[in-house]
Amino acid sequence: MKSPSQTNAIDFDVAKLQRLGLGQQSPLRERPVSLAQLRQKLSLQLQTSLEPQRILGLFFREIQRLVPLDTLIYQHKASDLRLEFGLRGHHSISYSLSHEGEHLGELVFRRNQRFSEQEQGHLESLLSALMYPMRNALLYRAATQSALRDPLTDTGNRIAMDQTLQREIEMARRHMQPLSLLMLDIDHFKHINDNHGHSAGDHVLKAVAASIKSQLRNVDMVFRFGGEEFLILLSNTNREAAALVGERLRLAAQTEDYAADGHLIELTVSLGCSTLLPGESADSLLRRADSALYVAKREGRNRLAMAG
Repeated sequence: MKSPSQTNAIDFDVAKLQRLGLGQQSPLRERPVSLAQLRQKLSLQLQTSLEPQRILGLFFREIQRLVPLDTLIYQHKASDLRLEFGLRGHHSISYSLSHEGEHLGELVFRRNQRFSEQEQGHLESLLSALMYPMRNALLYRAATQSALRDPLTDTGNRIAMDQTLQREIEMARRHMQPLSLLMLDIDHFKHINDNHGHSAGDHVLKAVAASIKSQLRNVDMVFRFGGEEFLILLSNTNREAAALVGERLRLAAQTEDYAADGHLIELTVSLGCSTLLPGESADSLLRRADSALYVAKREGRNRLAMAG
């Protein structure tokens, strides 16, 4: 007797799962369809998109013409992607997808009835139509994400910041929630490059970015705004709460150990904070945070200044 949960590893280059035969009639559809017909249809349909959600949604809908399902769950940890369709069932069968040694994610099918041997065969055969579309979608997703990331600090870049800031402002207005910005600058960063070299400067930038991210919520976003400047976007955060976050970031950066050539580097940061005003534009919000940062640096650095 089979257990409710079954796990399988599928490598289509090795297994060559080309089981054809006629599929059983689906109780959910009036018109029967054969396995060969459905594979051909999927091969055409799934090539029409580079969006993982659309590809898997089409796949989930069509394969139920042969194998009734309650749920399809897909996860690809390397790209931080998890999608779920349908409702949870008691019995599951899972597949680890790979092509030419490249891991393409984990796929789980669930329903309330056990899967028969014939149904497993159908699923495995139909999965072959999913491989190239999902591989192309993952490559496209990786390229898109790379275009929006700063490669040194693994934070968002200016393009991502512009897109995200405008979207967050619109959402804050729609839901009548506060939105705050912190602009953070590493004090005397030029001295680090001049005295220890650009390699040490890069190390410091990465360390400061990691320190910032470690102090924030998952919903907060960090962007590299300039050479040694970072922008932190705090959703649903008012002026007082943003000031507390800023102080926490300042203290965390100050207590971090930074080393170059075997010597510790003393490092501090300055911050400017602005909170969205009624009817304010993204440019104005950024400008006020930048002006507050200038005040913090003018007054001696290693401090937080709030925009008026």
